[in-house]
Amino acid sequence: MRPLLLSAFLVTAAGCGTAAQAGTHSWGQASNIGRDVLFAAALGVPAVQQDWAGDLQAGGSLLLAGGAAYGLKEVFPEERPDHSDRKSFPSGHSAESFAAAASLENRYGWQAGLPAFAAATFVAVARVEARKHHWYDCVAGAAIGTGSGFLLTSKRDDHVKLVPWGDAGGGGLALVARF
Repeated sequence: MRPLLLSAFLVTAAGCGTAAQAGTHSWGQASNIGRDVLFAAALGVPAVQQDWAGDLQAGGSLLLAGGAAYGLKEVFPEERPDHSDRKSFPSGHSAESFAAAASLENRYGWQAGLPAFAAATFVAVARVEARKHHWYDCVAGAAIGTGSGFLLTSKRDDHVKLVPWGDAGGGGLALVARF
């Protein structure tokens, strides 16, 4: 698992070149590569380990984060720093990248989470450098993604879980233990 994440991080870092060489187009490409690598890692690591529950949870986290981000873009039409459109807030790249990182962290521990969160942070910084987002767009995207990753992903083979629940009268968390 670690070689896959390490190679993904190196591919992401190699895609951006040096800071002196990188223009807004290069930063945009690097952020796309980083997001795609994290997306693939979040779905690929569980698949390689035949952890189908983990794959399903990661997929749900990615869908929730992406859907929430794109829905909020319609509700809050913030202009991008490059003035290309009014879909800046929140950053969908950041939301999806942090959802992938949080899913890997929560499911497999810090050994998978640390490089994934480093790559997700790179994606967020690259979005600001590409002038596609303000810093606060990326912070909001990171919060959405991290929340969805930790909410929908559980530790692998964990005997104690916090399970979200909801109905017409409210919602909350239930503590579930298996003996």
